[in-house]
Amino acid sequence: MFIRQCYRTKNGKRHAYWALVESHRTATGPRQRVVAWLGKLDEAGRLGVQQAADVARKSIEPVFAAERMQPLGRQMWFEFDDDDVAAAEPRWVEVNAGGVRVENLRQFGGPWLALHLIRTLHLDTFLDKVIPEGREHVPWDVTSLILIIARLLEPSSELYIAEQWFAKTALPDLLGVMEACVDDNRLYRALDHLLPHKEALEVHLKNRLGELFELEYDLLLYDVTSTYFEGAAELPLAQRGYSRDQRSDCKQVCIGLVVSRCGMPLGYDVFAGNTADVTTVEHVVETMERRYGKSNRIWVMDRGMVSEDNIEFLREGGRRYIVGTPKSMLKKFEQEILKEDWYSIRDGLEVKIVPWPKSDDDDDDDASTSESDSSPERFILCRSRERSKKEEGITRRFEKKIEESLTKMKTRCEKQKRDAMKVEREIGKMLGKNSRAAKLFSVKVTTTEENGARIEWSKVEATRDWTTLSAGCYLLRTNVADWSDEELWKAYIQLTEAEAAFRIHKSDLSIRPIWHTKEERVLAHIFVCFLAYVLWKTLGQLCDKAGLGSEPRRALSELSDIRSMDVVLPTRSGPEIRTRCISRPNDHQQILLEKLGLKLPSKIIQKKM
Repeated sequence: MFIRQCYRTKNGKRHAYWALVESHRTATGPRQRVVAWLGKLDEAGRLGVQQAADVARKSIEPVFAAERMQPLGRQMWFEFDDDDVAAAEPRWVEVNAGGVRVENLRQFGGPWLALHLIRTLHLDTFLDKVIPEGREHVPWDVTSLILIIARLLEPSSELYIAEQWFAKTALPDLLGVMEACVDDNRLYRALDHLLPHKEALEVHLKNRLGELFELEYDLLLYDVTSTYFEGAAELPLAQRGYSRDQRSDCKQVCIGLVVSRCGMPLGYDVFAGNTADVTTVEHVVETMERRYGKSNRIWVMDRGMVSEDNIEFLREGGRRYIVGTPKSMLKKFEQEILKEDWYSIRDGLEVKIVPWPKSDDDDDDDASTSESDSSPERFILCRSRERSKKEEGITRRFEKKIEESLTKMKTRCEKQKRDAMKVEREIGKMLGKNSRAAKLFSVKVTTTEENGARIEWSKVEATRDWTTLSAGCYLLRTNVADWSDEELWKAYIQLTEAEAAFRIHKSDLSIRPIWHTKEERVLAHIFVCFLAYVLWKTLGQLCDKAGLGSEPRRALSELSDIRSMDVVLPTRSGPEIRTRCISRPNDHQQILLEKLGLKLPSKIIQKKM
């Protein structure tokens, strides 16, 4: 970039003007273009403009370190307090102190931090490579970054992002995208361009996260959740099914997520809303193995995924697994629960490895040890004091509700002549709402001589005794032969990482509800939430390495309070000096930045004039 003198003849007199010119490459070779017309300049003005042009040119040439991250937009660059430019000889000017003002206050810290995470994962360069360039005014990879950053910082609709949120942030400076160029239609179309690269992007992120944090993928945790729609949702994936969100009135989709032992996501699949969890296992396992290989990994799943067909599928492929079991299977181990040979892992938690209880009917039982399997199955019995208190409290609460309801119904039947079949339906409905304690009661409805209804009920003491004995107990099932009972329990309890991932998706990233009406847009919406979660977990890992704990929510909230602003200084000579500055971090923010190894810029300099 340089200045050039231009001449113009007017009324027979030749006038000299100055222009700021830059060189750029085109398909037909290098060309020069005028960036700005400067008019007439004296010697001091020419030197000042030339100096500014030299600084702008030099800011493009070096490859900046991670802590000196520069904007993606080439028309802006950051100035740091210890830069040579900032440390140069000061320039003095007289300013009208009464006219000093601040304009264009924008959110800077959050978008700047999100962009740092994106560059750490090489997400920007990957999208730039895989999304082909077309005739669009704003590249689709850059528009995709807007969606991902917005989902991480302030989850909302594409319309809200375009009309309100984008203009309130520093993203126009950071990405080099003018506010007028971002509208909801462009954001919707960016979803269409992003979705086809889902599988390749999952592989890229898995490899990059492994490089950054030396992650181990020997243990894969798999769980399923659901998220619901608002509106008609007339598409094949949207179906009614078991809702984890207590929204049985809405259609939904199911999402199966695979994460590592520390909660880092490897990939996910989307299923129709009426899909049973147990039917997704084979598809997800084969998908992950096709993408990443088998590598002797151990699959960890809860009891909702377990069926004999799935266990046989895992065995046949030589796969190792640690799974939960249905509550009904625990009854077979009643004698083991009564024994006192428990091993205490920590206060209030006991485990022990137990054999499958043999009986005359167990010779052909699929759950027994397979002689053809080189890794025989083992069962781990677990008992938690906290879980026992929780289950007993829940049971007592439901038991009390049932007892009160039965008493009221019986009294009503004694006072009124009621139809026995109608009473039975009412009792069935009531027991269904209080299913945790329904087995504790024996209820019988008979018809009286006057064709009324009589209710007779009693508590089943045997069931009550078993409920008390088994409270807090659960059973694990595995074919991993070389781990202790404590190691097996700790591996299984890592499933809480998958559950935590779902909570973050639903609360912090607002994956629900879904408003899209096209299937591709629904899938793309879930994909953007997945990518935002990857950024979330990346920040968590960086915080953990810095000794700040693995919870990134506080760090993200604190750094998001940093703002950028235009400081306007009216001078004595007339022109206004306008400088885009960044607020200085407070003590807490400064500690976070130092721990994370980040250098906050002090100014944003415009290269174009």
